[in-house]
This record gives sequence, C-alpha cells and structure tokens, in this order.
Amino acid sequence: MIDSKFLFSLVAFIGLSLSSCKTEEVITPIITPVQKDVDLYVTTANKSMLYVNIPLAFSTKPNMAIETTINLKPTETYQQIDGFGAAITGSSCYNLLKMTTANRAAILKETFDPVNGMGYSYIRISIGASDFSMDEYTCCDTPGIENFTLNAYDIHDLLPVLKEILAINPNLKILGSPWTCPRWMKVNNLTDLQLYNSWTSGQLNPKYYQDYATYFVKFVQTMQHEGINIDAITIQNEPLNRGNSVSLYMSWQEQAAFIKTALGPKFAEAGITTKIVAFDHNYNYDNISDQMSYPVKMYADPEVAKYLDGAAYHAYGGDKSELINVHTAYPSKNLYFTEMSIGTWNYSFDGDLMWSMRELGIGTLNNFCKSVIVWNFMLDEKGAPYRPGGCNTCYGAVQINSSDYKTLDRKSHFYVIGHLAKAISAGATRIGTSGFQTSGLYYTAVQNLDGTYGVVLQNDTDSSIKVTLDDAVHSFSYIIPAKSIVSCRWKKS
Repeated sequence: MIDSKFLFSLVAFIGLSLSSCKTEEVITPIITPVQKDVDLYVTTANKSMLYVNIPLAFSTKPNMAIETTINLKPTETYQQIDGFGAAITGSSCYNLLKMTTANRAAILKETFDPVNGMGYSYIRISIGASDFSMDEYTCCDTPGIENFTLNAYDIHDLLPVLKEILAINPNLKILGSPWTCPRWMKVNNLTDLQLYNSWTSGQLNPKYYQDYATYFVKFVQTMQHEGINIDAITIQNEPLNRGNSVSLYMSWQEQAAFIKTALGPKFAEAGITTKIVAFDHNYNYDNISDQMSYPVKMYADPEVAKYLDGAAYHAYGGDKSELINVHTAYPSKNLYFTEMSIGTWNYSFDGDLMWSMRELGIGTLNNFCKSVIVWNFMLDEKGAPYRPGGCNTCYGAVQINSSDYKTLDRKSHFYVIGHLAKAISAGATRIGTSGFQTSGLYYTAVQNLDGTYGVVLQNDTDSSIKVTLDDAVHSFSYIIPAKSIVSCRWKKS
C-alpha cells in the first residue's frame, strides 16, 4: 500500500513543478490529481505556484483551532451568483483564430471547461464594434432599421469563437454591450439636434428611440437564431465617456427615457427575457455632478425601474463601496461588475494579483455583485489589435506572442477569474461567515447548486496564515502561503 503522506507530497511536487514554467509554455491542459475531500487550488504572487491543485482530507479530529477558524453560516444568504469571466472582444477573436485549431481548443478548454478547466462562466461581448475590434461598425450602418445585420467581422470571427466556447460550456452566460448607436442616429447635442456623423461621442437622437430599441430586439433575436442566448444587455458601455474611439454620451435622464418609452416596451412586446442593465461605468460617475448615483435616480421612476434588472460597474474611478450605497438604496436591484483592464500602467503580476482579487473579486462579491468580468480575454504582446484612439497600453488576461501565435503568458486576471470560477459556479448563493479575521486576510463563501461549498481566500500579507474552515459537519485546515490566493470546494455531506 502506498503511504498517503508520500502520495500527497508527490502530487504537490508535480503540481508545483508544472506551474513553474506555465507562463511561457506551449499550451498544456490542467492536470487534476486524484481528489480527496477538498479540492483546493493555490496561486502565489511570486509565481512559485500557479493554479496548483492540492487535494485535502477533512480533519478526523475535533476542531481545536477555534482562534483561526472561519465558520460557514449557510442559513445567512445573500445574492445569487451569475458567474465570472472576461470579454471576448473582436481583438480576442482575432488572436484566438490565429492559433492552430488544437492550441485554441486547449486554451479554451483550460479556461471554460467546468470540470477539467477553470470553468469561466460569464463573458461580455460588444454589440457592434468596441475599441478592441478590427474596424469601426455597428449592426446597422446603412440608415434605416430595416438594414440591421451582423457585421462581417462578427459573422466570421465572433460567432465561431462563441460557438466553440459554448460547446465546451453550454451553460455559459453572455452579456452584450454597445459602444455606440449607429452614426445616423447620433446628434451633436439634445438642443441643436444636428447630425453627428462620428464614431466618437455624440448623443442618441430621441426621434430614433424606437428604432434603436428595435436594434436591440433584432440583435437578441439574431443571436438566438444562431443558437447564442444573450442573458443580459447594458444600454451603453461607459455612457459618461465621450472620448473613447467608439463611444456615445448617454446621461441617466436619457437612459431612463429610452428604457421607459422604447426599450422596455419593445422587449416586452417581443417576449424577450434578456435582462436590461443600466449604467456600465465607473464607481465615481466620472465626477459629473448631475450624474452621481446614476442608476439610483433611474430606479426612482417606477415606470423605468420595472424594466431594469440592475446596474453594472467598472473600477477605473472611485471605490467599490459605491456598490453598497446602491444596494442599500434599492436592495431588490442586482449589481454586476463588468470591466477592468490591466496594462502597462504600474502593472506587475504580484501587485495586480493581490489588488484584483481584493477589489474586483472578493471585494465586489462581498458588496453584492452577481458577476465579475474583466476586459480583453486575449491580446498579443503589443496589446493588439486595438483601434486608433483606443487603449494601446492594455494587456489581455492572456497574452499571446504574435511571432508564433502559440506561446502564452497568463496574466494576473486569468488566475483571479479562474480561482473565482472554480470555487463558485453559476447559480451559487453567497452565504455568511463568522470567526477568524485578521489584517490582510480576505474571503467569501457560497453554497453551490451541486451540493458543495465554495470558498475563495486571499492572504495579502508577507507571512503565511493558517486557516481552518468549518461547515458544522466537516472541518479542514490549510496554511495559506504569503501573498497568495486560494480557492477550495467540498461536498456539504
């Protein structure tokens, strides 16, 4: 009989050895050792461990480590989780389709496979072009809503990639966001109402509210015809940002009027159940005084609120505490975290791994968000392709080398989302915890629909921290390495 301690050490050593060369290797599938009671994954900021799987056994002795125990409280329930993922932009599709079929399948399975991969479960796509597309376009660039059609780039790039991902994870949820309405619907401002034939800035002409609502209806229906369900849409990406290469300014007053008079009724008439989500911009509302508390002001009108599922946020300005403010004002409305990029600005793997898990992952979940989606899934080593006037300093969650379209560098966002998705499946309910708290230790806990508990922990200190998790039936301990993130999952009984 093989000694169990020897087997455990061998498994940990193999996982550690594999992780040491993972960031610059030819794609290899995740190797999952024989599981014990607890399925645990570890990533350290110094890269000594990168998503290393360490199976643990439940404790066979009474839990005596009371002072370091985190107790799960399954009867204390909060929001239901929709999932975790990244944006499949036009640029991401371009890079993915430059790979060989086998290598692309490998990275997509590593990312989206809920059993043998990380299990990414929620992605964001642009409705028309974004600043990370191969050109500027919408789905109706010829005037007249009867001319609606998916652009050739979406047909040849986006649809095949989405279908390949859905074949790996059929339960994947998709959020769609437009960066602009068609240019023929734009005006310079709502006073002069002069045609504004530009991809950048401008406002939606109120006389086209009905046509633009039909635009959303046609998009959802067209994607459904392709076998792709759109779970939710936001009305405008970054509605307070006039300066993006593809953009549209849309105040809360405009969004409210558009939803109330056009989009909400059109969705209802067409029997569309896709969720309508407001805002989709920064915590601080770009410091525009009359746009503060943007979604809260929309919810105040019951004729608008009845069509709105909730609001989405980005983290380029302000603090995640705004999520609590909005939740407190309207607890029946949902919250989503839908974008944050990494890039050349002050980036380091170790620093961002810690910041992103604390602020975007555990932080937004504990502030009532249902999802966490980061920006580009894949860019090359030059941050490309990108549109002129867009971000030319962004990194993807995965960086691919354009010299061979094979060599990959998995960035911090790749692991942050992977840890969240592995422990927390779509449909999970966040639950309460009590007990051990110490500076630099962060965690969140859920009950998954498959009868498991999931917990994600972060040690943001320079020393290891021993933690015991106790669900009142089982307990187990793990020493969390310094500057690391850990996800674990186990059956309740």
